[in-house]
Amino acid sequence: MRLTPAHLDTTTAALRAVLPLEHPADSILRRFFRENSKLGAGDRAFIAEAIFGILRHRFFLECLTSTSTPRSLLLAYLAKFQGMNLRELAALVSEAEAKWLAGIKAVTAESQPLAVRAEFPQWLIEKLRGFLTDIEILGLGRSLQQPASLDLRVNTLLANRDEILNLLSKDGIEGSITPYSPIGIRLAGKPAINRHELFLSGKVEVQDEGSQLLGYLLAPKRGDMVVDFCAGAGGKTLMLGALMRSQGRIYAFDISEKRLNNLKPRLKRSGLSNLYPQRIANENDIKVKRLAGKIDRVLVDAPCSGLGTLRRNPDLKWRQSPQGIEELKRKQAAILSAAATLLKPGGRLIYATCSFLPEENREIVDRFIASHSQFILLNCAEILMQQKIPLDTGTYLQLLPHLHGTDGFFAAALELVKRKNP
Repeated sequence: MRLTPAHLDTTTAALRAVLPLEHPADSILRRFFRENSKLGAGDRAFIAEAIFGILRHRFFLECLTSTSTPRSLLLAYLAKFQGMNLRELAALVSEAEAKWLAGIKAVTAESQPLAVRAEFPQWLIEKLRGFLTDIEILGLGRSLQQPASLDLRVNTLLANRDEILNLLSKDGIEGSITPYSPIGIRLAGKPAINRHELFLSGKVEVQDEGSQLLGYLLAPKRGDMVVDFCAGAGGKTLMLGALMRSQGRIYAFDISEKRLNNLKPRLKRSGLSNLYPQRIANENDIKVKRLAGKIDRVLVDAPCSGLGTLRRNPDLKWRQSPQGIEELKRKQAAILSAAATLLKPGGRLIYATCSFLPEENREIVDRFIASHSQFILLNCAEILMQQKIPLDTGTYLQLLPHLHGTDGFFAAALELVKRKNP
């Protein structure tokens, strides 16, 4: 599309609304589009791509301008990351802006400090240096600067993967099998899959491949009693129900009524009849306590920093802080302890986050194991291999975008040991 002054002004206005980052960028942008309902699909796509591109590269873009206004950030982004030259921009910018754009043409991120090249705040750089080299930090950072792929999960109650791939191909949508998940499809580009019949009929759900692997780690059986302790909008809950062939019972717990309400239309499409969404006040809710010692499988996808999802949510790097992570660690430990009480002997619990920080992951699990001798740590690689998924990251599952093409995920598998008869 040809950029016009109106495009530039509207995108600048949208960026100005987003940049305080007091709320998630995607929710602010949705509100902006509601307030500017005359914008066409092409306009919305351009604005969204530009804003999320700026958020991914903001540290570098701010090095290019002393003012860091929404307009200057947008112009720098168009010039440096969209390949627009001065001739294309000439009719849209002032003489001073044209001179400035000419001056930044040769500036590269390679000449900048690690925090700028990796696009991480300095406090995160310091945390990462506790377990990664600078080269590894840079590799991780650059992978998180790329837009995430669009992954689908096939609802195996209603379809199989080959069938879905064929139907997508007939509609001109290119897809390929995911490297690890046996029911995942990775799409080329960003088709409007939420308007496609396969989505509307419940045959596919949008779900990152890493998230799908959590279901295979939990590995629920038909007839099991299962709890998804932090269910959110229920993507993983729905997958667990399909793995169980809609047999047994799944409780979807969450503290947010809104998130659980978002599950309802997805549940209706899914064909599942064994899922029971329940709002809880906190991890110590009576609804939790009533199930103590009765559950075969528990999934704890704990509230976390979300830093593993920076490809999708680049604004999180400014909305998180060391203080916020300290608060999350206390919450994570409390949730894990409460969720563990649900298991019957021989039951399995998966503790997971979409973070790559050890203090939210391994350290939480290690402290839990140290104080709960009745639990043992299972090997995630062995669990996956039993299901013919060739992915070995060691005892813990640790997924990283530059290594696995997924969001950043961590998971640990715990088992409540059966007591031996005297």
